[in-house]
Amino acid sequence: MRSRNAFAVLLLALVLAACGSTPAQQGPADITKVTLKVGDQKGNSQTLLKAAGLLDNLPYRIEWSTFTSGPPLLEAASAGAVDVGGVGNTPPIFSAAANGQISVVSAAKGNVVSDTVLVPADSPLKTVADLRDKTIGVAKGSSAHGQILLTLRKAGLSTKDVKLSFLQPADAYGAFTQHRIDAWAVWDPYTSQAQLEAHARVLADGAGTANGYSFQVAGRAALADAGKNAAIRDYVVRIAKAERWSDTHREQWAQAWAADTGLSPDVALASTAKGPDLPVALDDAVVASEQELADAFTADKVLPGRVDFARFVDRRYATDLAAARG
Repeated sequence: MRSRNAFAVLLLALVLAACGSTPAQQGPADITKVTLKVGDQKGNSQTLLKAAGLLDNLPYRIEWSTFTSGPPLLEAASAGAVDVGGVGNTPPIFSAAANGQISVVSAAKGNVVSDTVLVPADSPLKTVADLRDKTIGVAKGSSAHGQILLTLRKAGLSTKDVKLSFLQPADAYGAFTQHRIDAWAVWDPYTSQAQLEAHARVLADGAGTANGYSFQVAGRAALADAGKNAAIRDYVVRIAKAERWSDTHREQWAQAWAADTGLSPDVALASTAKGPDLPVALDDAVVASEQELADAFTADKVLPGRVDFARFVDRRYATDLAAARG
């Protein structure tokens, strides 16, 4: 029996060696050696996790990188410069269209009244139909890009009926307040900031058009690495827990948000009062909604061909995330 067991152990070792891995390489202990490279936008994930007390006693190290919006973050994830990061509903579609090496690994759903098309208080524009031939500021490939597409379509227009000026939020805010653009498609906290500080008027919000989804998206190279895969699993669960915390601690979340971003407390509180993103299952309904948005971009000829969104979804953390949602 001893010789048979010894042979079995030797055979197992040979098989593992042939596969290029060992139990130690696959084990959870490796997480202590991991540096997880996380892409973030100012005032988002890092601020939220810190405010919720969920950056304490991490079993791995996080290296944060800040991006102006989702599209450049996903470019970095596809290239392996970032392992995981949070974005809105549209950036993964654009990354998928470019055959980016990314996978959506968790989902959340937020309020849609924060997703707006704004006009100056003295603007003569009264309806979305009035946007024909007007200039609209928007961050290319952002959730606002998807929102303006759907908002125009609902009014019988397309992006060909307007002039889109592709601007990152900070540049767009300046252009908006200086009346160099006629309208601005954007999300919170920029919506609340423009309303409170520039007296912007909401021409349309996301009710009836936006799906409100946001995602944690990982680079495929990181998912293929045992240690980083384990760290990403832990990280997305922490994000889900932090999102739930923000819903029951809106004033605390607003204070932390204002402190980290330089937003006025009034702007931060107005943003959080509308309701935060809350974790949801990355299920077939989410994938179908994203596919519908992707198809709208294709039909509008913004994208060159059809995107199969399901190919860029990875549900490996579903059980862990279900427990985190409670």
